[in-house]
Amino acid sequence: MQTRELGRSGLHVSALGLGCMGLSYGYGPATDKAQGIALIRAAFERGVTFFDTAEAYAQGANEQLVGEAVASFRDQVVLATKFGFKDGKPEVGLDSRPERIRQVAEASLKNLRTDRIDLFYQHRVDPNVPMEEVAGTVRDLIAEGKVKHFGMSEAGAQSIRRAHAVQPVTALQSEYSLWWREPEKEVLPICAELGIGFVPFSPLGKGFLTGKIDASTTFGASDFRSVVPRFKLEAIRANMALVEHVKALAERKKVTPAQIALAWLLAQKPWIVPIPGTTKLHRLEENLGAAATELTSEDLREIEQELAQVQIQGDRYPADRQALIGR
Repeated sequence: MQTRELGRSGLHVSALGLGCMGLSYGYGPATDKAQGIALIRAAFERGVTFFDTAEAYAQGANEQLVGEAVASFRDQVVLATKFGFKDGKPEVGLDSRPERIRQVAEASLKNLRTDRIDLFYQHRVDPNVPMEEVAGTVRDLIAEGKVKHFGMSEAGAQSIRRAHAVQPVTALQSEYSLWWREPEKEVLPICAELGIGFVPFSPLGKGFLTGKIDASTTFGASDFRSVVPRFKLEAIRANMALVEHVKALAERKKVTPAQIALAWLLAQKPWIVPIPGTTKLHRLEENLGAAATELTSEDLREIEQELAQVQIQGDRYPADRQALIGR
């Protein structure tokens, strides 16, 4: 597995990380603990050194899973976690008060079985707390040795600049994929300007770009896609045109649609590190195969031309969640 530097931070990680959320939260019932630990360890054995979790993923349970899984090789990996929700519950609201950030940091250190958090993200911008206070609190945690790097998630350009002026931001995490390219407008340019790495979550469109979801797919009540407008029947039907383009290119390249989607992200910038998640070993191996999938300049031009013809339909979050993005 090749490595990449997140921006100009000096933080080097595997070119593909592992998003661990789905092992505990968001996509239905939590994965069996032993199975989850085995998957994380299998990822490490295959070269993954970047693991992403958050307090909000089952109120610390996902952090505990990750911490136990990596305990024997902790010093060989980069652990990223996040703060920013009241009581670690996204549905309750935001809370990035300095005292809350410190409380989360202490809990995360315990859950992860570690003495430092490699990358500590603000999960969402809190309009009730000045960004300078947030960045200043993380700066202090860095000075104390409890945190190594500061990150932000789904933040807008103004918030990024304000935070970066107080404590350099190592990485920005936001959704980015073939079917969500909004970061290209403002966020990627500011990352390039300030030397900030970019970590796309949902790089496979929450599973849509794998080609395994169609108009007949249904989602359980505990799967958050059941309330996402982009996964409503009419939107799926409209957006299938994108998947068909990806499938056609994948067939010609003798790879999978997922590998095309991830390889496309890797080809955008050398400081982009996607974090696809999965609960299955064969999907993990498929995803990691994207690091060896080469897209030529001609391939990339073809993808660009095809994307220009597809009008993606449906918001990526329900209205209440959508309001928290890009501040």
